[in-house]
Amino acid sequence: MQYKLIHKAIFLDRPNRFIAHVLLEGKIQTVHVKNTGRCKELLVPDATVYLEESDNPARKTKYDLIAVEKIVTEESASPAKNPPAPQNASPSQKSPSQPPRALLINMDSQAPNKVAAEWIRENKTYFPKLTLLKPEFTLGDSRFDFYAEYEDLTASPHKMLIEVKGCTLEKDGVALFPDAPTLRGLKHVRELTTFSKSGEYECMVLIIVQMKGCKYFTPNRETHPDFADALKKANTAGVKIIAVECDVIPESLVADKEIEVRVGCRKSYSNN
Repeated sequence: MQYKLIHKAIFLDRPNRFIAHVLLEGKIQTVHVKNTGRCKELLVPDATVYLEESDNPARKTKYDLIAVEKIVTEESASPAKNPPAPQNASPSQKSPSQPPRALLINMDSQAPNKVAAEWIRENKTYFPKLTLLKPEFTLGDSRFDFYAEYEDLTASPHKMLIEVKGCTLEKDGVALFPDAPTLRGLKHVRELTTFSKSGEYECMVLIIVQMKGCKYFTPNRETHPDFADALKKANTAGVKIIAVECDVIPESLVADKEIEVRVGCRKSYSNN
């Protein structure tokens, strides 16, 4: 997906979950934050952020905050060159760290579904011949992000329910979801588990990792253990748990490739 009219700014503060104050071209601006989550580890004072300028003159805020640079420090990635230091090693003997770098994270909560739709239409591994893709699909008392039908070499068409989750939390090179307890997310995963067990539908939880370079994805057990347990049970019940990292630049968010999924069970759905 593409953005238009991007501006670079400095984050100042966030009075509430809907707006933020930024410094743009020497002036303080009030901007709309396109993510109502906490994002405390992202929106810190003096962080570099990116804004999309709206062309709607009726809006109260002229800009949307869509991305942020997170400063991360990583251990050197080559174990052969940097063997583990002894436990009693002095600081000067420990393995060197790489210089801090800016990790660009898209935090637009509306972006994952758009990226997911593009990924589903283009992915021939899971959808060899896509014949139908319907967003906001209602089934009984449940509503899922997508319903898909596709064909392959088998005689019967396949029917799949897909729930999309956007991931913006990174810790030590690992992508985590959720960043706060999510009763809605828990409900979705449990519903998919039930439908998968029924055998009538194939089911997928599609994690759109709104950044590049994470080693793997895992549910954030520390923040929401019930969600982590539910995702593990879903995987055991046959729900495909897919995590796709994205190429991120201020002007766009594009699905790239799958990364490993670790949910504490036998299978992970990574084709790479």
